Amino acid sequence: MADPDNRTHRTRPTDHTHRTQRTHGTLEALGLAEAPRDHPLSYPGAWPEESVLLDGDRLSPLTRLTFPDRVPVLAVGSNACPAQLRHKMRQYEISSPIPLVKAKVAGIDVGVSAHVSGMGYVSASPFRARGFTRELFVTWLDPAQLAAVDASEGVQAPSGAYDRVLLPASDVPVELESGEVLDGAHLYVSRRGVLHDGSGTPRRHPGERPLLAELLAESPRLRELFGSTPEEFCARARGDWDLCVRGTRLFAEEGRTTASGLEKYVGDQQTGSPGSGASLSPPLM
Repeated sequence: MADPDNRTHRTRPTDHTHRTQRTHGTLEALGLAEAPRDHPLSYPGAWPEESVLLDGDRLSPLTRLTFPDRVPVLAVGSNACPAQLRHKMRQYEISSPIPLVKAKVAGIDVGVSAHVSGMGYVSASPFRARGFTRELFVTWLDPAQLAAVDASEGVQAPSGAYDRVLLPASDVPVELESGEVLDGAHLYVSRRGVLHDGSGTPRRHPGERPLLAELLAESPRLRELFGSTPEEFCARARGDWDLCVRGTRLFAEEGRTTASGLEKYVGDQQTGSPGSGASLSPPLM
């Protein structure tokens, strides 16, 4: 794959990510080596400040921003965290580089998926937010990488957490730093909807620690299952599939869930063109 070029334009960080000042070098040197899969309370993990190429343990500048032979997938949570992507690729022994390209996305905001992940956290999920624009990353994935991320999100699993959908540019414009608007982009949408803020409006994901503190404070039944602190929640949830299912069910029983507004895009297209790659066995989601 050709080595792609970065624009060094800096924009205001999103409120649920941690940023570093340097974005070229090893993940360890940049302070970007911590993956939420290993440290649940760090979710969604640290995002780079700029468009970059993730190549193994290193980030480097891009020489271009679009890749016609790859699939553009918007990252709303930990899929924009280089360490998390590295973790997912290593799980399936995939070593090819991944371009992460900064973009302005209209009509989408980052909410909270209405499920408890076996990784030990409550993850992010997009929701429709007409008239709103935010900064996200586009990950350009080859077929093997796409299959790995699909597996991590449970796309092929009957009990999986997410569907992958294709958003047309006419509904959700994705504008790259170059000013180019993509013809469309893929996105992972929660099958269980998103959590709301008490008024029926989807709540935004503020980062894992404050989110869990809020959720636990609001629900005595959730505290019975997962403890009274974010640390206890992560420790109990991590790897305990039955408990995570009970927590997910509780969100619905307590009336905490609402539609994301993206359901209309879900269908056969989640594994559609361009290129899906082979189906892989999913880990805990």
